[in-house]
Amino acid sequence: MSEVHVIGQILGASGFPESSLFCKWKVQMGSAWRVLQGDHEGQTQVDEPSDEPMANWCHPIDLHFATKGLQGWPKFHLQVWHQDVYGRNELYSYGFCHVPISPGLHEIDCVTWRPKGSLIEELKTQFIGGSAQLKNPDLVSSSAELYKLRTVSMGKVHLRLHVIVRNFDKYGVEF
Repeated sequence: MSEVHVIGQILGASGFPESSLFCKWKVQMGSAWRVLQGDHEGQTQVDEPSDEPMANWCHPIDLHFATKGLQGWPKFHLQVWHQDVYGRNELYSYGFCHVPISPGLHEIDCVTWRPKGSLIEELKTQFIGGSAQLKNPDLVSSSAELYKLRTVSMGKVHLRLHVIVRNFDKYGVEF
């Protein structure tokens, strides 16, 4: 079996309208893939930057995959959450990015978005808080369904990933 090892971190987020952010993440992969070692989902701490435009998380990622094929290459599903002064959490945005296919160091800026609600829902968001959420968060990376949504651009999540591949050459895949 071929193997992919991903080592790195979720560095942080920038471009969001508020600070006090944290990120929930998980890795989705196809049926030919399995995780040999590492957590395939997690959550960062809340960062409340005082004078920086970026929330810093430096959350470690260490995943080891085995695969029988290239289909279903792993991708990160990201949800950025905001924590208000009362400790209430609200979902701010969704995003996803594929684990890079080529070995080496990769700096990734994952753009995020949120669903745009109706006029009434958007007014509620402005005055009461909270926002429209997806009933099925797995739609985030489903291109066929994603294009039907009206969305509002939010900030970016920054990742630094080192990708190591092994035994792909035995199956005719060269990088």
